[in-house]
Amino acid sequence: MFKQFTENIDANQAYLLFSLGIFFVFFIVVAIMLIRIRKSHVDHMSDLPLHDSDTETPQSLQL
Repeated sequence: MFKQFTENIDANQAYLLFSLGIFFVFFIVVAIMLIRIRKSHVDHMSDLPLHDSDTETPQSLQL
């Protein structure tokens, strides 16, 4: 089945298929990472912006 597609590929179509393959692999890797991430890590990262303002001093806000 794929032999038909690969026999008649021009240079431009090869770039399109290559970019589609890269996108598909990237999407799968990100999906796997999101599935495997620990809930404790997500909770910690979501609380960071809230706790960041508690540690700032007026001196650190000066530019």
